[in-house]
Amino acid sequence: MSINKNDEFIVNIIDDGINGEGIAKIDNFTVFVKGAIKGEKAKIKIIKVLTSHAYGKILEIIDRSVYRKNPDCDTYNRCGGCCLRHIDYEYTLKIKKNIVENVLRKQGLDYIKVNDVLGMKKPYYYRNKLQYPLGLDKANNKVMGVFEERSHNVINTEKCMIQNKLIQSIANDIFTFIKSNNISVYNEKSLKGIVRHIIIRVGIKTNEVMCTLVLNEDKIEKEVEEKFVEYITKRYYQIKTIIKNINSRNTNVILGDKNIVLYGNGYIYDDILGYKFKISNMSFYQVNPVQTEVLYLKAIEYASLKGEETIFDLYCGIGTIGICASKNSKKLYGIETIKEAIDDARENAKINNISNAEFFVGDVEKKLPEFIKKNNIKPDVIFIDPPRKGCDKTAIYTILNIVPKKIVYVSCNPSTLARDLKMFEEKYDIKEITPVDMFPFTSHVEVCALLELKNYQ
Repeated sequence: MSINKNDEFIVNIIDDGINGEGIAKIDNFTVFVKGAIKGEKAKIKIIKVLTSHAYGKILEIIDRSVYRKNPDCDTYNRCGGCCLRHIDYEYTLKIKKNIVENVLRKQGLDYIKVNDVLGMKKPYYYRNKLQYPLGLDKANNKVMGVFEERSHNVINTEKCMIQNKLIQSIANDIFTFIKSNNISVYNEKSLKGIVRHIIIRVGIKTNEVMCTLVLNEDKIEKEVEEKFVEYITKRYYQIKTIIKNINSRNTNVILGDKNIVLYGNGYIYDDILGYKFKISNMSFYQVNPVQTEVLYLKAIEYASLKGEETIFDLYCGIGTIGICASKNSKKLYGIETIKEAIDDARENAKINNISNAEFFVGDVEKKLPEFIKKNNIKPDVIFIDPPRKGCDKTAIYTILNIVPKKIVYVSCNPSTLARDLKMFEEKYDIKEITPVDMFPFTSHVEVCALLELKNYQ
C-alpha cells in the first residue's frame, strides 16, 4: 500500500514514542501520531511522508485510552515544552521506563535491569529556572513566553504549569516594565531590538532569586536601569541580584560572554541534601531541585562509599554531586570545562568546609588522561554526568585503562547512555539503571546507572 500526504486511515496505536506521540503501523510502515496513546484506535490524516516513516494527526479518537486526560494548560497544543500533559502522570512514568528499555534493546543491552521511574509526588511548578525569549507577534506587539513548537514564534505566557510560581510572577512584572517604558525587544529577522531573554532563577530552599536580562546591545539608559532595579526589588524582596548579559551574536545560544551586575553580588545560594551551593548565571544547576535530591541520593547509594575511597566527579559543573558524596570519601577530584563553574565549585567546597576536594578546569577527554599521568592517582569510584551528547570516546578509553572499581553514570539522554554503556560493557558489569523523572510531563528522562568492575568483590 502506498502512503501519501493527506491520506486518511483508521489505525491502532501499538506503542508510545519518545516524544509523547503514539506509534501505528500501516502495512508494516511506521507512522508517528502526535497526541495518540498506546492502546487507542484513531482515525488519522497523514501530514508528512519520509522514506522510513510518516507522521499523522488525529482526526477522531475511536477507542479512547483510560490514561487520557484533558490538558491543564491553555497553550499546550502550541507550546514545544511539555508533550505529555494529555496523559495520566503515573502512566507517563511507564512510558519513560519503556523509552529507557527500548534504547538499551537497540544496543543489545536488554539484559540490564531497569527499575521503575522515580516520580514526583507533586509534578507541578517544579522548575527553578525560567528562560523566556521576547519578540514581536504578527501585529508587531511585544510578546514574552515560550517558543511555539518547531518555530521561533513566541507564545505569550503568563502562566506555566511547570514553572515556579514566584519566578513566573517576577517575569510578568519585568515584561510589564519593558512595555511601560517602551524598551524595544529583539527581532530575529532584523536582528534589531534590545531585550532578547528574561532568565530568572530561584533557590527553592533559600528563596533567593537571580534575574538576568539578556540584551542584544548595551543601550538602555542608566536612569532606566536604576528605575527598573528599584521597581522590581521593591515588589520582590526575594531578589538578591540582577544581571545584564550582553549577547549581540546571531545565534540560538542564549547567554553571551559579558555580564554586568546591576544589583547585588551576581549570585544566589541554594541547598541540596544539607549542602549550600553558590549559583552564578553561567552555572549549570539542575532545574528540578526536588528530584535532584532523589537523583543524587540514588547516585550516592550506588557508590556505596565507606570513607576510604578516592572519587572523581567528571563533568562536575559547580561540584554538586561530588560535594554531596565527599563526606563519605577520602579525596574528591572534579573536572569541568567551564571556568566559572569550577570557580563556583571551589567556592562551594569552602562554604561547606570540604577540605578533601580539588577541582580543575578542562575538557574531560583531555584533562583526565593528563591528570592521571601527572599525578598517578587511581580513583576507586567515578561519577559521570556528561551533557546530552554523552561521554567523549577518549574519556571512556581513559576510564577503561584506569579501571575504577565502580562507575556511577548519570545521564540526561538514555540514547547516548546506552551507546556509552556498550563500550564500558567490555570491562564492567552493568548492575542496574534507575530512571528519575526530573522533567514531569515532558519527554525527558534522567537515568542513573551502576557499573561494577568485572570480578570485583
